[in-house]
Amino acid sequence: MPFVTPEFLPALPEILLAVMACLVLLVDLYFGRRHPSWVFLLAQASLVLCALLCIALYPEEPTTTFNGTFRSDGMSAVLKVFMILVTYFVLFYSKFYLDVRDLFKGEYFVLSLFAVLGMMILVSAASLLTLYLGLELMALCLYALVALNRESSMASEAAMKYFVLGALASGTLLYGMSLLYGVTGSLELDRIREYQSVGGEIDIILVLGLVFIVVGVAFKLGAAPFHMWVPDVYEGAPTSVTLFVGTAPKIAAFGMLMRLLVDGLAGVQGDWIEMLTILSVLSMAVGNIIAIAQTNLKRMLAYSTIAHVGFLLLGIIAGTRAGYAASMFYVIVYALMGLGAFGMIIVLGSKGFESDRLDDFRGLNERSPWLAFLVLVLMLSMAGVPPFVGFWAKWSVLREVVAADQVWLATVAVVLAVIGLFYYLRVVRLVYFEEGQEAAPLVCGTDVKVMISTNALAILALGVYPSALLALCVTALG
Repeated sequence: MPFVTPEFLPALPEILLAVMACLVLLVDLYFGRRHPSWVFLLAQASLVLCALLCIALYPEEPTTTFNGTFRSDGMSAVLKVFMILVTYFVLFYSKFYLDVRDLFKGEYFVLSLFAVLGMMILVSAASLLTLYLGLELMALCLYALVALNRESSMASEAAMKYFVLGALASGTLLYGMSLLYGVTGSLELDRIREYQSVGGEIDIILVLGLVFIVVGVAFKLGAAPFHMWVPDVYEGAPTSVTLFVGTAPKIAAFGMLMRLLVDGLAGVQGDWIEMLTILSVLSMAVGNIIAIAQTNLKRMLAYSTIAHVGFLLLGIIAGTRAGYAASMFYVIVYALMGLGAFGMIIVLGSKGFESDRLDDFRGLNERSPWLAFLVLVLMLSMAGVPPFVGFWAKWSVLREVVAADQVWLATVAVVLAVIGLFYYLRVVRLVYFEEGQEAAPLVCGTDVKVMISTNALAILALGVYPSALLALCVTALG
């Protein structure tokens, strides 16, 4: 087969980010100690340039390059822009958090950029090889970030758990990929899909490979019963890292799920819909019920994440383009809500103090009525209360499940969502109706207040007018 010079234009955002991440590394090496803010500013500039490039190169038609291993289409472009946007906010919140705790290190920003690079490769993968490359680049950076605070035994323990279980999940996923390659003789997702469309009975080895792949992806998403790492990592990692792990990688994991199941394994859709149905019900039940017993807000939000993953899977279970668009809408909305919720923990914290317990939110309305209002917006949106955007996210996936004649599944989801309402309203009660031990007004930078306000008000605005974002998701998958 003759060598064909690849078209580099579709991969230009990834190339730019790789170059900029290396530049940030060099700036940190030579100027990091004298001018630490340079690293932060350059990292943020890299993200802005990359996002603008993704928008400018938005593909009118899907394009595959690098010998069928890299795909640029509407879904990948939209997911990339939102991953970059979320990471921009994450780094902004993180600067405040790291400054206060004397943890400001250039490697945090370098690893974050390389993790985003891995996510971008992941959502543009057209081959099992590219997909695994992007996944491991992202995962290895996240393992190191969790262990950023070397003096914290909790962070070290969380990093070890994450690494060991992550390696196990990666091995499971890789074994599933090897089975697919053994059956189909190709690593390209299009060829794997074509093999299934030829006709005849589906090879049992192909279904076995599907099982391993679903297990590996379920771990990366944090779906029950493969959720055991989520609460420990969320609680043990520095809050700035928890903020990152709990937001942008979820968007990337959705992209991975779409590439593997929808693009590559459409011929066995009936099999993976059954598997995802079990994962969805378990995730919603485990997440919403166990979250009620939590006293640590980071652990509560970790179980909340598991529940939200269950809802996210509902749209994919519907098995239609509209269902996939609803799930895409859901994961973007969840990333924005999680960004605000974990960002609020950072805003309320101080030097030597992590404001991550529910009791730390007692009487917040007396100390800062504006921040209390923002907490109200974030919690009610995550609970799915109208008119906030979290309601429309849940509504969109439930509507598609009902349209797919799975009314029983929608009924279970609604019941479990009502159960989940309890622990979100508990936070609101503590903020507005309980007296706090701390009476002093909150002190935080104006820039951080502006960012967290923008974050929360964007959620409110999207709740009032959700159709624009939903239409964007539909167009991206159309």
